[in-house]
Amino acid sequence: MMDPTTDNAGNTGNPADARASLEALRAEIAKAVVGQDPAVTGLVVALLCRGHVLLEGVPGVAKTLLVRALASALELETKRVQFTPDLMPSDVTGSLVYDTRTAEFSFQPGPVFTNLLLADEINRTPPKTQSSLLEAMEERQVTVDGIPRPLPDPFLVAATQNPVEYEGTYPLPEAQLDRFLLKLTIPLPSRQDEIAVLTRHAEGFNPRDLRAAGVRPVAGPADLEAARTAVAKTTVSPEITGYVVDICRATRESPSLTLGVSPRGATALLATARAWAWLTGRDYVIPDDVKALALPTLRHRVQLRPEAEMEGVTADSVINAILAHVPVPR
Repeated sequence: MMDPTTDNAGNTGNPADARASLEALRAEIAKAVVGQDPAVTGLVVALLCRGHVLLEGVPGVAKTLLVRALASALELETKRVQFTPDLMPSDVTGSLVYDTRTAEFSFQPGPVFTNLLLADEINRTPPKTQSSLLEAMEERQVTVDGIPRPLPDPFLVAATQNPVEYEGTYPLPEAQLDRFLLKLTIPLPSRQDEIAVLTRHAEGFNPRDLRAAGVRPVAGPADLEAARTAVAKTTVSPEITGYVVDICRATRESPSLTLGVSPRGATALLATARAWAWLTGRDYVIPDDVKALALPTLRHRVQLRPEAEMEGVTADSVINAILAHVPVPR
């Protein structure tokens, strides 16, 4: 019988072992996905912070494959929902089904009851269906017929959207965007990476068969729980707390923005900086940790003025300018 302190990947849940296992994720996922280390790191940070991720990239840059490979390497259950204009909220959360044998209604869980939910093209479904995820993402439960039903732990929503196609889409409202811990942009691969992708396919790589590609579990729930405990113990000095607050307050005063970062965004930045500090081998946060996670944590929490957008200003450029001007604590 397996020791209850271990998982199927053979990990014990020791913080040092957990860090080594999570670092091994990059090499494991690289067997299926080429050149997406920042996105892999972002997904791991989100898991450590019990957050969710919005993946933005043009079609064909391996967004779906990335999430599937992560689930395989972490030995977590994953389900995929293709968001379409006719998708109903109950198609995501589940619904009550009448059982003729017992003459009673029973709850049929929806795909949201999983560890990693891939919400593919989330902006292609109307706001009513988009909002069906709000309770799941924030409260980690689904309420049907007045009964709250808890979701598994860990639970992460990885939603994808296409940044260039607007026909037939429903932009995510600010309230829902704010529920995502990180917004990760998936770029087109470099020439060298694209050659590596084509070479793999020429050699018989099948993206639908990750086991054949050699992706195996290198970490599990025990590692993740041990890592979360260690991240919670990572020291944050008053100077770092003040630095995070100053950055977020500066977004509210920026002439290029109509909407700055909320206090929830400041809390998110502090959490992701702590997770990044721990992943890099430290038990305390430094300003560089805050800078490293500022863009993915804040870019979707601000709103540009129309005139600034017309001039080619982006959320990333505004945040980078703020990082360059806010005094860094010594």
